[in-house]
Amino acid sequence: MTNPLPDAGGYVTLSSRIAYENPWTRVREDIIRRPDGKDGLYGVVERGQFVVILPLGQTEDGRRTVTLVNQYRYPIGQRLWELPMGMWEDRPDAAPEDLAAGELQEETGLIAKTLHHAGILYQGAGFTTQKGHVYLATGLTQGPCAREDSEQDMTCHTLLLDDVEEMIRKNEITCMVTLSAFGLLRAQGLI
Repeated sequence: MTNPLPDAGGYVTLSSRIAYENPWTRVREDIIRRPDGKDGLYGVVERGQFVVILPLGQTEDGRRTVTLVNQYRYPIGQRLWELPMGMWEDRPDAAPEDLAAGELQEETGLIAKTLHHAGILYQGAGFTTQKGHVYLATGLTQGPCAREDSEQDMTCHTLLLDDVEEMIRKNEITCMVTLSAFGLLRAQGLI
């Protein structure tokens, strides 16, 4: 993946090699020339697109709810509160809306009447190419979950929106993607 011409930021890729690869992730090592003319090294994690979904429901008395999942995250050795999210390694070309509907049902059992695409975000743009799509799911009905083997310890919780906001204020929700998606949807006046 060498490119003798500068990219949009003025960087030139002098050489590139795949340092590691598995079905989910590829790590690329690039030797680059910075705009100032100095050479450097960039490690780039290549991952497919993902989705993050905020399932917005309501109680019988009209109070808004959000469904979160809680799961153990091996790299940090902790359980995290998160919005449903994921990617399909076996279908990297899947339409984001199909991926959002599939991940929502897989992790929570919820089926959304409406999926509103609120925007995109990049997860760690300083080291990875991974792009995410943020969705608001409404008109929810409950069906069965179909979790992957790696998600068997996942639990699903429908909480009042006010309680989720309090968890954010208390720093009980620390997942960057969840916080970013929540902030984007709030800034757009959707929650």
